[in-house]
Amino acid sequence: MRSRELDPSASPLDYYGYELRRAREAAGLTLAQLGSVVFCTGSLIGQIETAAKVPQRDFSERLDAALGTDGLFSRLVGLVLRSQLPGWFQPYAEMEARAAYISTFQAQLVDGLLQTEAYARAVLRVRNESGLDAKVAARMERQRVLHRNEPAATWVVLSEAVLHQEVGGQGVMRDQLAHLLTLRDRPWVKVQVLPFEAGAHTGLMGSFALLRFNKDPDVVYTEDFVRGHMTANPEAVKEGSVRYDQLQAAALPPEGSAALIARVMEERYGNEPGPDGRDLA
Repeated sequence: MRSRELDPSASPLDYYGYELRRAREAAGLTLAQLGSVVFCTGSLIGQIETAAKVPQRDFSERLDAALGTDGLFSRLVGLVLRSQLPGWFQPYAEMEARAAYISTFQAQLVDGLLQTEAYARAVLRVRNESGLDAKVAARMERQRVLHRNEPAATWVVLSEAVLHQEVGGQGVMRDQLAHLLTLRDRPWVKVQVLPFEAGAHTGLMGSFALLRFNKDPDVVYTEDFVRGHMTANPEAVKEGSVRYDQLQAAALPPEGSAALIARVMEERYGNEPGPDGRDLA
């Protein structure tokens, strides 16, 4: 598709490409010239202008600096990346980005807001490798809710099984668990681990999340193997809140959870595997 044929109303990606071409031409720059300024190839600029490639946040920030566009592309890239999420998940991502309080229970995987890029890539690769870079970037973009001026108060309860489920290999898991430990320094993020010793618990039906807002009604979010489901039904929210409170009560406190994470990290992932799959001495 030629750039002039893009319909800027077709999608956030098309709009981004349309605006990029317009800003570049207004600056009197060729593809190669702009590429040299923002440290990429002219070919990449052309692919983004024709909506054949998804832009990244750091690229967008360099564009704004190079073209003097007053943060235009840094603002647009959030919409572009969110559009790369599954259609059924996008409404939840939009609500998550506005939430004042986020509470999640994860039975099998580290919560998406706390995943490292390598861990997220390993998770997303399982389903489909097409557009993997864009999907990973979209997941990392969601984490901006933890870094805004007034970050969401985020509380995550992880089943101990999450720590033992090896995703992406030993190195990826060690880095992921180490990342969880660094979160202790963030006052608005708390991580608890529900130990195996807790036995039967209210999260046995699966993972779920609760979003609370300063003005809007609370919502509860669940997923099955096909798609997610979000509701503001008061009874559902009440049930989810009670279940979450019980999970928090059964889980180890944050300090004890960090100690368990550190122990599993060292005992299970302490040694990097060599090329033959054996642990290095």
